[in-house]
Amino acid sequence: MTQTKFKPVEEQLAYLKKGVAEIIPEEELKASLAKSLKTGTPLRVYLGVDPTAPDIHLGHTVVLRKLKHFQDMGHTAVFLIGDFSAMIGDPTGVSETRPPLTREQVDANAKTYLEQVFKILNREKTEVRYNSEWLSKMSAEDVVRLCSHYRLARMLEREDFSSRLDKGQPISVHEILYPLLTAIDAVKLQSDVELGATEQKFNLLVHREIQREYGLPGQAILTMPILVGLDGSRKMSKSLGNYVGITESPEDMFGKLMSIPDFLMWSYLQLLTDRTVNEIENLKTNVQAGTAHPKQVKVSLASEMVREFYGEEAALKAAAHFQRVFSDRQVPEDAPVKNLQPDNYTGSEPGKMKLSRALLRLDAAPSRAEAERLIKQGAVELDEKVITDPTYEIDLNVPQKHLLRVGKKQLFYFIVQG
Repeated sequence: MTQTKFKPVEEQLAYLKKGVAEIIPEEELKASLAKSLKTGTPLRVYLGVDPTAPDIHLGHTVVLRKLKHFQDMGHTAVFLIGDFSAMIGDPTGVSETRPPLTREQVDANAKTYLEQVFKILNREKTEVRYNSEWLSKMSAEDVVRLCSHYRLARMLEREDFSSRLDKGQPISVHEILYPLLTAIDAVKLQSDVELGATEQKFNLLVHREIQREYGLPGQAILTMPILVGLDGSRKMSKSLGNYVGITESPEDMFGKLMSIPDFLMWSYLQLLTDRTVNEIENLKTNVQAGTAHPKQVKVSLASEMVREFYGEEAALKAAAHFQRVFSDRQVPEDAPVKNLQPDNYTGSEPGKMKLSRALLRLDAAPSRAEAERLIKQGAVELDEKVITDPTYEIDLNVPQKHLLRVGKKQLFYFIVQG
């Protein structure tokens, strides 16, 4: 086997620690890095992902980028697709039992995941595994033996379960099995390090403990912070509409990133780019001193994100498009046109529709509540006029074409059908 030449331990550690929430325990990771340096043997570092949805957003890339950092340092990056565990459903952060996914849904999602993951990871240097390789082959005896290695009382101490018990909400037995079965992933992969989000800490600790029960040293754990969404307050989530998908168009990606609150750009720079801590701190100092404008920083961030996923030319075009449409306020010739159909909703006067409902029906907001919030914040313009009244209604009696701006990322015409 060809030995890998590694950088000094302290240099590796400084690079790998950027943006990390917690290392458990740091001394063990340091010892593992020292051993790999001495022997020339790469560490086995893995990230397990259940393909429960087809698309990846920037929030998912935070921990993916950390796996890439280990890859950059010469270690073996293992991307584990939880095709078996996805059909169980991770109970982390969930207040009720998840509906199970079918094998067909999981397989379809897994295919699109890989296409997107390799926008970040090096395809040739990534070991891809599926946990159905071993979990689907476990016998009843194997499962019983696995369960004997962990106490029920400790499992029920986890916040998700204890909260549901306190509220009288049900917990299914297969949910309790989830962290134990996924611990077998760590056993089979013989991993030295496992990565995950901070909310996955309980599962990762179970994995480490089960590794030891099966005669392995016990992996080190790195947890990464949860990326806050575009609204600046909640976890990035597609269901909340505060996300940036990595397959979105360069223009949409750029526009969405330009819409984030100023305070959020520092954590985005920390978690989504390879800029050093010193670079980010210097930028922050310049903004606070007034020698740099927050908009310049955001343009730089948005350009970097588009460049990473689409290349330099796309980044330049997206920046020019944003300048033309949102800074110079020119309406592009190819602005999309949507149709607004009347419906039978009784919450408005006959022949009228609340603007908040129109936003929802035009896919310009994920919910009525979010639509009303955008209107109250002055983030919605109808025919170049800012609307701040959440009860504002559109006349549906006369067929006409309207121009709608929503935040800094959406601009389109819609036609009232009448």
